[in-house]
Amino acid sequence: MNEFRFRVFGKLVAVTGRPGARRAFYLGPEGKRRPADFIVPKDIADADLAEYLGDLFHEDATPRYDSVERLD
Repeated sequence: MNEFRFRVFGKLVAVTGRPGARRAFYLGPEGKRRPADFIVPKDIADADLAEYLGDLFHEDATPRYDSVERLD
């Protein structure tokens, strides 16, 4: 199972699975995860996840957190 982690305008988000069968989670500071309140459409490719998350959450941008970063 693939897992991609992102810092989305300051929030830690993980997206697991493969296209068509993805689940999204918010990551807590202690390593806990809770189900996210959004879905990732089945036609979003792995390479396009950061752009999709940026489009979805652009209203959460602040001067301090103004981007979506993929974390390794």
